Amino acid sequence: MSTWYLYLVRTLDNRLYTGITTDVDRRFLQHQSGKGAKALRGKGELKLAFSHLVGDRSSALRLEYRIKQLTKAQKERLVSGGLAFEDLLAGLQKQPTD
Repeated sequence: MSTWYLYLVRTLDNRLYTGITTDVDRRFLQHQSGKGAKALRGKGELKLAFSHLVGDRSSALRLEYRIKQLTKAQKERLVSGGLAFEDLLAGLQKQPTD
C-alpha cells in the first residue's frame, strides 16, 4: 500500500496548484522540468509551497478536491499555517461515504 501526499506549488504569478503524489520530490522535479501538469508548463519558476502526508489514495483524492474548492485566501492560510491541515482532514472523516 502506497503512502500519498498532498502538495501545493506556487507559480511565478503567485497562483497555487494543488496535486497529490506518492513522492513529492520526484513530482516537483517533473513539474519544474515541464513534464508534469499542463497547468504548470510555461509558468516560470516554481516553488513547493506546502506538502503534507495524507495516507491512502482515496483520502488524498478527496482532500485534493476539497482544497481545490477553497478560496485563494484560504489556501494561503493553509500554506502559512493559519489554517490547520488537521481540520481539513477531520472534515473529510465526518463526510458520509458512498
